[in-house]
Amino acid sequence: MAYRLENLRILIVDDNSHIRQLLRTILNAVGIRNIDISDDGVAGFEAFCRLEYDIVFTDYQMEPISGIDLTDLIRTSKKSPNPYVPVIMISAYSDETRVQEARDHGVTEFLAKPFTVERLMERLEKVIEEPRPFVRTETYFGPDRRRKQDPNYTGPERRQSELESVDLTMRELSEQQRAALRASRETFEKIAGD
Repeated sequence: MAYRLENLRILIVDDNSHIRQLLRTILNAVGIRNIDISDDGVAGFEAFCRLEYDIVFTDYQMEPISGIDLTDLIRTSKKSPNPYVPVIMISAYSDETRVQEARDHGVTEFLAKPFTVERLMERLEKVIEEPRPFVRTETYFGPDRRRKQDPNYTGPERRQSELESVDLTMRELSEQQRAALRASRETFEKIAGD
């Protein structure tokens, strides 16, 4: 990965101080300097609402709200300034059921603990180089859960919405996200429900 990462702003939300420090150290080592840390989901969401973040790392299991709850807030709350932000979930609970739960709540990438620097960098590279389009339905808003497209598929299309293409730099992406949010305010409010 040959990027200029110093302009990225990262939010780390984890109740384990060792993991927070480990992530910060690794991200600093690759050139990311703008890193904010929260030790629980409530403080993490408050921080997320105050500043513009390019990527959020969150733990799966935290109190008083989990990383799943935090992702739900990021994706559907009226207060969320950027529901399109990539969310990388980190968890020791990496069985298929939990990974699917995270995916179904709008998590962009999942990183199992214990993780290596290579695995962390793979996830970071994925959200930068291969941003997934977003899907909005009555029951889901988040990155497209389909990782592979089958060009030979001839069955019915079950999806009721069109994919929102994400093919811009991170800063340009934020402007596109705000414009898309304004354009679809009614649908977003119906999904957010608060």
